[in-house]
Amino acid sequence: MAILCLKIFLTRILDVSLGTFRTIVLVKGKNILAGIIGFFEVFVWFVIVQEALNTTYTSIWIAVFYSLGFAAGTIIGAYVTNYFIRTPISLQIITNKDNLADYLREKGFGVSVVDVKGKDGIRNMLILETLDNRYKELLSLIRVVDKNAFIVVDEKKYIHNGFILTK
Repeated sequence: MAILCLKIFLTRILDVSLGTFRTIVLVKGKNILAGIIGFFEVFVWFVIVQEALNTTYTSIWIAVFYSLGFAAGTIIGAYVTNYFIRTPISLQIITNKDNLADYLREKGFGVSVVDVKGKDGIRNMLILETLDNRYKELLSLIRVVDKNAFIVVDEKKYIHNGFILTK
């Protein structure tokens, strides 16, 4: 029975990870790829559910390992998705440091600057686009010049033209 529980656990990790990946791929508009992934996801699910339900064992451990596989598959699927799928993001950075835009440009980012009026007067709003895997690096660069910058980050579905630093 231990081998069956382990098999169920590992197979659930696979099928739920595929399901998580498929969902994100679908949201990103890659419908055909999502359909292909969905085929394998359901095939794997069907095979393991059939085995789990047709066993002569009646232990609660089968259900426990089935559920643990689901939970682990969700976590692993999220990590896999974050690794393989890059999402464009847009940042709006409000700062009173005039040199921040130039500093970010020196680091290779395309930056547009707009003057904005707030409670404390005129400030710069920097607008830039990049990919989500660059966010932590970009945040640390911003903090070098202005640790108090106000930053808003939005995920984008499509970006046309312009300059996006991807590496």
